[in-house]
Amino acid sequence: MVQLNTIYNEDCLETMSRMPDGLVDMTVTSPPYDNLREYNGYKWDFEGIAAELYRVTKPGGVLVWIVGDATVKGSETGTSFSQALRLKELGFNIHDTMIWEKTGRLPTQDRYYAVFEYMFVLSKGKPSAMNFICDHKNLNGGRVQRKDGVINKGKNQKADGTFVRSEYSRRPNIWKIHVGKNTTGHPAIFPEQLANDHILSWSNPGDVVYDPFMGSGTTAKMALLNDRHFIGSEMSAKYCAVAEERLNGLLLEGKK
Repeated sequence: MVQLNTIYNEDCLETMSRMPDGLVDMTVTSPPYDNLREYNGYKWDFEGIAAELYRVTKPGGVLVWIVGDATVKGSETGTSFSQALRLKELGFNIHDTMIWEKTGRLPTQDRYYAVFEYMFVLSKGKPSAMNFICDHKNLNGGRVQRKDGVINKGKNQKADGTFVRSEYSRRPNIWKIHVGKNTTGHPAIFPEQLANDHILSWSNPGDVVYDPFMGSGTTAKMALLNDRHFIGSEMSAKYCAVAEERLNGLLLEGKK
């Protein structure tokens, strides 16, 4: 068995092999992809990991799979889409295909600036948690409108009265988030806001959040700060030590 609020310095297949079926409410991760990330020589088994992620995910649970594509011999690999479709074949629904629009990136040769990664939101059935973040400012916020056209969507059904348009609505599925300053030494650190906003969206307080490629511990940190439990796997002892240092203060403060 595995313990909550623990990062295991091992292959994630070893960690998941000790998990019972349906332990995890949500996984959020960004695996090393193609040849874009040099990860201490570690090669990972996508097929095995994908099957185990499906097994350990609860019905209604969500997997957020954040990936991009390398360019090889003048062509993008398309690995991101291949992985998403394979996860669908294994039983996940592709609940949403989201985009992380990065700011603060360097330009790419021979193409327009490469400023995004895919964020595939995969669910085991209908997601149990859908806590949409409402920070998209409405142009007509505060405006008084008749219910007829809006509520009935142009079906000409009579609806008496008016309503006040909300100032904010749910954000779109393209998230513009700065990559931030990397002080951990990890080659591909998550922005804290990225992990935070997915955790808020697709899990509830008390849920178990897993990251099979925990790296420097961002997923764990944001899970604790939002009153979730975490489990992590990380092959590098160096990054486990960085993650432990980042989490010690939170754990001492009782954020468990």
